[in-house]
Amino acid sequence: MSTSFTLAQDHAPNVPVAGKNRARLAAVGVFLASLGLFSLPAGSALAAEALKAQTIPAGADNFYKSDSVTVQKVSFKNQYNMQVTGNLVTPKNLNRQAKTPAIIVGHPMGAVKEQSSMLYAQKLAEQGFITLAIDLSFWGESEGQPRNLVAPELYTEAFSAAVDYLGTTDFIDRDRIGVLGICGSGGFSISAAKIDPRLKAVATISMYDMGAVTRNGLKHSVTLEQRKALLVKAAEQRYTEYTTGKGIFLSYLPAQPTAETDPVTREFWDFYRTPRGIAIPEGMTLEQTQNRMLTSEVRFMNFYPFNDIESISPRPLLFITGDQAHSKEFSEDAFQRATEPKELYYVKGAGHVDLYDRADLIPWEKLTDFYQKNLK
Repeated sequence: MSTSFTLAQDHAPNVPVAGKNRARLAAVGVFLASLGLFSLPAGSALAAEALKAQTIPAGADNFYKSDSVTVQKVSFKNQYNMQVTGNLVTPKNLNRQAKTPAIIVGHPMGAVKEQSSMLYAQKLAEQGFITLAIDLSFWGESEGQPRNLVAPELYTEAFSAAVDYLGTTDFIDRDRIGVLGICGSGGFSISAAKIDPRLKAVATISMYDMGAVTRNGLKHSVTLEQRKALLVKAAEQRYTEYTTGKGIFLSYLPAQPTAETDPVTREFWDFYRTPRGIAIPEGMTLEQTQNRMLTSEVRFMNFYPFNDIESISPRPLLFITGDQAHSKEFSEDAFQRATEPKELYYVKGAGHVDLYDRADLIPWEKLTDFYQKNLK
């Protein structure tokens, strides 16, 4: 695959939200009605439909359920002896006497495998791949205390642990394992690929460099003085958490937006706080999902996933981003640093979160072709 910049021009027809999700929409509608987001009777079919129309764009299908795949809950240990949980997705017509290529799918930062990852895992399994959508350590169904802890090294390790599991499964070809990282997992999967040559093909979707954005902000909007002030605040906060035994969560993603909510936060809110993408792990609350502790968030200051990215070559890299995405700077940075073979693919008209779940915008053919060519 040669170096190239690509702008997608054509998209598949809109894919409507499945009818199976209507009960889920109504249930969440009760919650959002209590916040005053709409005035129709809470839980009514009309209220749910009105909310769906308000918050879910055309083609969005995060909770897609495929009729041609089988989903199996699996778990395995990482090198820290912590259990990592995932969904193994296999085509229903899978020949288990043969060796099939596999793709590990990593969820957006602060999300769980049910948000974006399972859509990709099922769509790729429909093309004949075995896929494994994992929960990173401290998130979803994977082990790790306290919950929602920021631990970049353990996130990276989760991908290698997934390779351990897949590579010792008798119907999977251990020499044909790829990875797909969405948002923050784009950076984590690159971090893993730099030290784990068993990952043979690396693709990212709407990638975030969580290290760079924590240090510098979007478009380098954070000054050195601001960064130092944040570190001072986090360090002082550790005393409080140590003496009380309780972590103090950031609330960057509110339960309800206000007139002052910035466009980027609103974009995430439209996915994580509406029926479009709500997924609340057991034991957590909606307010806790996505939010983290400042005292652990600052660990990203020491996270540099793109350093030495050229060492991944000659294994191929594919960076997919929306041409309207606020995060496209990270895919562009990684592409510039990487060496051949590499490709930067722009999806025309797409923002950052659009590529989480908008099945009409996601370039399925591009992804399928990438893995078919490189996991031969």
